[in-house]
Amino acid sequence: MNNYYYPYYTRAPQDESLINNIAKAINGEYSAVQCYEQLAKLAPSAEVRDQILEIRKDEIRHLNTFSQIYQSLTGKQPTPQISEECPDNFKEGILAAFKDEQKAVDSYLDIADSTQNPYIRRVFKRAAADEQNHAVWFLYYMMENR
Repeated sequence: MNNYYYPYYTRAPQDESLINNIAKAINGEYSAVQCYEQLAKLAPSAEVRDQILEIRKDEIRHLNTFSQIYQSLTGKQPTPQISEECPDNFKEGILAAFKDEQKAVDSYLDIADSTQNPYIRRVFKRAAADEQNHAVWFLYYMMENR
């Protein structure tokens, strides 16, 4: 008797490098969400605070989307970790945020280029554009707070 039963859903073998890079991106987003909450409290004005909180919303959206991708690839929920400590003064905090955002742009473009999956590619290209926009805001605040 032939067994024609096939599981409804089977997980294809995954690229471990892609999964590891997405896990790093999740940790980076998680760290940014925590840090930007702190930076918003240190902001010199309500206008700056509100913009940082707007950036933080983008980071939460990235964190959630990257976590969903990670779960779909691995079948497991990610366990985000703080990957970098946030400086406790505004000037140092925005410098660190600027550098992190710029690194994220390169990292996310690398992730987009490393996959054949059009959804993952699109998500990470969009996130890279968001991160570049965030970096511009942090650069502006660095210039304003020299």
